[in-house]
Amino acid sequence: MKMGAYILIMISAELTIIPIGTSDTSISNYVAAALSALEKTGVKYKLSGMGTIMESDDPDKLFQAVKMAHEAVFTAGADRVATSIKIDDRRDKKRSVEDKVRSVEEKIS
Repeated sequence: MKMGAYILIMISAELTIIPIGTSDTSISNYVAAALSALEKTGVKYKLSGMGTIMESDDPDKLFQAVKMAHEAVFTAGADRVATSIKIDDRRDKKRSVEDKVRSVEEKIS
């Protein structure tokens, strides 16, 4: 949907990066490295226990952030990295992740 001369874009993504070929079962150091890379991008993100939720109105910025986080895990010492990303690209309304959660919470109240 266009508003004036602009197309609304709000991309939400869930990012999961799994280091493989490490000497320990703990991955928190690798997650920290990935988040440090995300910090440098300016993309909004929120860490959860199973992944990281990101959002941006710029697809290129979002994909660049994913690449930087992925590469940061290699730099931290992983021999192999498996990265999964789920994307919700909505262009009819500009809705944040918080808006989506609030909408569901209102329906179960």
